[in-house]
Amino acid sequence: MPTTIVGIDIGSETIRAVEITEPGKGRAVLHRFHELDLPVGAVVRGEVEQPHTVATALKQLWARGGFKSKKVVIGVGNQRVLARDLSVPKASIKQIRATLPFHVQDLLPVPVSDALLDFYPVSETVGESGPMVTGLLVAAVKEAVLGNVKAVQTAGLEPQNVDLIPFALVRSLIDRASGSGTVAVVDLGASATTVVVAARGVPQFIRIIPSGSDDLTRALAQRLEVAGDEAERVKKRLGLATSVVDMDEHKAVQVIYEVTNEMLASLRNTVNYFTNVHPEAPVQSIVVTGGGAALPGFLNALADVTRLPVALGDPLANLTVGKGLDQGQLAAARSSISVAVGLALGSAA
Repeated sequence: MPTTIVGIDIGSETIRAVEITEPGKGRAVLHRFHELDLPVGAVVRGEVEQPHTVATALKQLWARGGFKSKKVVIGVGNQRVLARDLSVPKASIKQIRATLPFHVQDLLPVPVSDALLDFYPVSETVGESGPMVTGLLVAAVKEAVLGNVKAVQTAGLEPQNVDLIPFALVRSLIDRASGSGTVAVVDLGASATTVVVAARGVPQFIRIIPSGSDDLTRALAQRLEVAGDEAERVKKRLGLATSVVDMDEHKAVQVIYEVTNEMLASLRNTVNYFTNVHPEAPVQSIVVTGGGAALPGFLNALADVTRLPVALGDPLANLTVGKGLDQGQLAAARSSISVAVGLALGSAA
């Protein structure tokens, strides 16, 4: 029987959901999607601070979006979630997960008892003591995850899985079957920017940068002495403009370049770090997604500083779009639903 599930992306400002049916064979089908703004303070830096407020928003989202399934997958990927390289003796994945607490205490900023642990195998090697499995340790502070789970359950929904947002991004934006080489996926969110490098569709490296598009909006509001909504409009209108018509625009563009150049430098350094550590599999291209990707001129600027091909990600490329969906709304939301699509795809099969 086909499985229908909803991926929920709980952002700092907006909550998004997509409903997908995985047919088992062939392409998954996107049936519904909807997004809703969240009250200020309900979610801070990717963590649900007000579960009942978010639960109310989820109920509204379900009603307005017409979602049928109550089975959901939620994502985590804030500063209290980390992913690090780890090599362990070869064993079944069940055995590896059971022994993680003995391997990772020195790697964690919190006691093992306060963390949720998982392991994502990447490759096998032979070490001095025998066969080894190398992969990514994923550790999340329990408190950072349980707030999201509580909000979903309070809304009457049934969480089937909690997935790591970087994994969801790779799932929705990289076609593993195409053999696309080593690709860096950059998700420009409101409060954080996620970078995940995947080789042949398998995640190899994750970094979460604690800044996002809201930092630029706040800088514009402060320096131009305007309200936040006006700063947002200025940002979207001017972007990384190369010419301006007056002094006000010149000042705004100067701020945009100052803040954006810091982000571009962080992204360039992240890509270079991976390439230096993995010279056998250097990053060959970059795929960008998230609301911040809409900043005019950003993709070209990123291509300039990294000297790599940069493209806008398309989470719909490997989906069949169901009948009745508003194509205009879907096109407008294309860069913002990558996480929700990847979450649903990860648990639909």
